[in-house]
Amino acid sequence: MAVTEIATRLVIFLGEDDHLGRRHLYEVLLERAREEGMAGATVWRGIEGFGVSGRVRAGRFPDALRQPPIAVEVLDGPEQVDAFLGAVRELAPYCLVIRETVRMTHFRSSPASTLDDPALQS
Repeated sequence: MAVTEIATRLVIFLGEDDHLGRRHLYEVLLERAREEGMAGATVWRGIEGFGVSGRVRAGRFPDALRQPPIAVEVLDGPEQVDAFLGAVRELAPYCLVIRETVRMTHFRSSPASTLDDPALQS
């Protein structure tokens, strides 16, 4: 069974060297997205990129000291993403964020089963 709905995709651009205390900022944002029950979130490591500072970040040798760019992608309904944006503003006030409307499709064997269902884990 496939269920398709309108959702919002939020992409937060960071650097791997961005931290909140002793933790990577992308880890904090991913954890917060899970705590807030977002439909999904993924952290992507980029090859190269630049942001507000204009400083090129690269993960390729010999630029190993320049940490690669990171994109945290979060997906859920428009209201949930708008609420999560408050956490992003609080935790990462200097980041670049993209919001776009997308069609999200869930593939499930039945409406009641999910990947997090303990009955499916063995």
